[in-house]
Amino acid sequence: VQLQASGGGLVQAGGSLRLSCAASGRTFSTYSMGWFRQAPGKEREFVAAVSKSGRKLGYANSVKGRFTIPRDNTENTVYLQMNTLRPDDTAVYYCAANSRSRYDQASGKEDEYDYWGQGTLVTVSS
Repeated sequence: VQLQASGGGLVQAGGSLRLSCAASGRTFSTYSMGWFRQAPGKEREFVAAVSKSGRKLGYANSVKGRFTIPRDNTENTVYLQMNTLRPDDTAVYYCAANSRSRYDQASGKEDEYDYWGQGTLVTVSS
């Protein structure tokens, strides 16, 4: 599985941005997907996850109510819609796929994801 993240850029605080993560292969609908981020000088952290079916979602407390993670299994793509952005959302954002999940779940555990994209930088100015 290859994951290609895109959509990062510079945005002012309060603005919106949508990240995309396109996956190769024919089995995208069997993967749960997640977004993680790593701010400068900090460890990578969970942002959002969506189950294989798209029916189960999970969000970090810091982004609840501001970010959503829709997926389109017909386009092999997962998105991260980010609204009301804040300077502390500045980070490199990574999409990840969990190909081993047996259940329809949206996990926030980084070690459950076995495929990772290259990252896309989001910078939020104040």
